[in-house]
Amino acid sequence: MALRQIHNALLPPPDHRRPSKKPSPNPTPPPPMPLQDENAAPADAAAAAIDYVASEHLQPLTDPDLTILGLVEGLESADWIQICDSLNDLRRFAIHHSPLLLPVLEKALIVTVKAMKNPRSALCKTSIMAASDIFTAFGDTLLLEETVTADSFDQLLLQLLLKASQDKKFVCEEADRALKMMAVSMTPLPLLRKLQKHVTHTNPRIRAKASVSVSNCVSKMVLQQLFFLFLSNLCS
Repeated sequence: MALRQIHNALLPPPDHRRPSKKPSPNPTPPPPMPLQDENAAPADAAAAAIDYVASEHLQPLTDPDLTILGLVEGLESADWIQICDSLNDLRRFAIHHSPLLLPVLEKALIVTVKAMKNPRSALCKTSIMAASDIFTAFGDTLLLEETVTADSFDQLLLQLLLKASQDKKFVCEEADRALKMMAVSMTPLPLLRKLQKHVTHTNPRIRAKASVSVSNCVSKMVLQQLFFLFLSNLCS
């Protein structure tokens, strides 16, 4: 009897907790993460605050002589929202105060091309809209070496063709509009010479977009200009 009491005292106390449930053999998977549409406009709060103002709704600057002094500095800012604001000022200068913009036009173009290369879609689209307004305001002046160097214009044209070839729809459509505005605003023959090398580009999408721009140029030409173009191609 004494041995049984000692044996019972050595046993651990019974565990009155409920036995843990065995894991289910087929656990419910977590809900899939929603896919983000790459063609949609950026949804972050800062990008949503950017207004894509149509050219006809941009008002003249209240003090353009003072604003022009800080335009290039604003375009070169480290703050991308500040760059967007300066790009809209650039558009206002092109539309309403183009003589003030002319002395710094090449610097403005260089920074505009840099903004097109930025991965932020809002900044990229705003810079493309600025290019459209510059084409409308200056036209053939952009092809004059004393105004804009050939390399600066070539870089602008290449970036527009690249953006028109990419998959983000709202950027692509804006670049298409800019290329169409370029064809409308400039004399066909000089512009065709600029487009010629892009028609044979290694990227098939760029070749296609360049061909569309060539078609837009040719549609403006009269028969005499077409004959001259035909002869120049025979001689080259």
